[in-house]
Order: sequence, then C-alpha cells, then structure tokens
Amino acid sequence: MRSYGDPCGVARGLDVIGERWALLVVRDLLLGPKRFGDLHAGLSGVSPNVLTQRLRDLIEHGVVQRRDLPPPTRVRLYELTDRGRALEPLLLYLGRWGSRTATAPEGLLGVDSILLSIKAAFDPAQAAQLHGSYELHIDDDTYAIDVTDDSLHISRDSAPKPPDATLTTDLDTLRAICDQRLTLAAALNSGSLHLDGDEHAKQDLTDLFLASFTPSPQPTTVP
Repeated sequence: MRSYGDPCGVARGLDVIGERWALLVVRDLLLGPKRFGDLHAGLSGVSPNVLTQRLRDLIEHGVVQRRDLPPPTRVRLYELTDRGRALEPLLLYLGRWGSRTATAPEGLLGVDSILLSIKAAFDPAQAAQLHGSYELHIDDDTYAIDVTDDSLHISRDSAPKPPDATLTTDLDTLRAICDQRLTLAAALNSGSLHLDGDEHAKQDLTDLFLASFTPSPQPTTVP
C-alpha cells in the first residue's frame, strides 16, 4: 500500500483506510459478516481483483478478519474486528456530511447504506419513546433493530426474541421510499410493504424508519 509517510494520526489512518473502496468495504460490513460474493454484489463498480486486494490490506492492518464456517457449510466470511467496528461513528458522521452535498451521482443505494442512514438519523433523545425490538425482512435477508435506553443497534440477523413489530418489503420498494418516489402509506396500501405487530410498536417502527428519509419528519399514522 502507498503511504503518506506522515506521522500525523490523520495521515496514518488514511494509510490504512484511504485507498479507494476500503471505507466502503468497512461500511458494508458494519451490519455483520458477508461472503466475498455478497460484498462484491453490493459494491457496484469494484472488480474482484481490487476487492480481493482491499480485503487483504484491511486484514493486514487488523480492520477485517476472515472466518471459515465449519462443515458442511464451508463458507468463508469477512467481518470487522473491534478495530474495524470502531470506525462506525466516523462513517455515520461522514454519511451525514456527504448527504448534504448539492447533487447525488446516479446509481442505486445498497441496503446497507439505507439501513445505516437509519442509524445516522437516530436521535438518542427519542430512545425512550422508540424503545423496542424490531425486525426487517428485505427480499431474502433479515435484519434486527434493537432500540435501548440511549442507542440503536442494527444487525444482519434475526431478532434474539420475538420482535415488537416487523416490516417486510423488497429492496426496490425500500429505494423508492428512500428517494421519496413512493410514500410509506402508498407502499402499505399497494401491498408492497407489510407491517405486523401491535399498533403502538408499528407506529414506533414507522417513525424510526421515516426519520432517515425526510428532513423534518412529521407524525405518521399507520393504516
């Protein structure tokens, strides 16, 4: 890897994560481990060779680690180390900062980016109101959202206990809501999005969901 040759902490950090695609690899592992093919599919534009090199560099610097599942699965996963997970606040802040740029390039948002926007928009002051366990089913993938007294955690996994509310949809619908081409109410009415759970929990999940897609979220009534 190229180095700035500068002892400053900023330069030394960029020596580790400053190469193109490196931070996006970290972004796409923040919600949990992924196979190489899943990483490659989620990073539009990166070649397999470049992705292999970035993973090798990040492993060498202790940001990412490999884990092989035992037989009969025989799957190799890539996941963040503690050092890699420590980059989450930086990435969430960078995401908030970058979303304020005047124009957005053409392209499709990945599901990891969309869900991380929920984390970036989360207001700890609302944690007591939104406290609960939720589950998202997006196409064939499941994500757990857990709101505690002062934080929000999202993982690529099922909720450890029966969730208070569940949202089921597909990635295209999720993107349309994120881009404000479709309202959540319209998605519910069309059947492209489903909410299950008690009414209070569904309302909380809806408010949590919409907070990341609207500049000034208004109270929304779940049909």
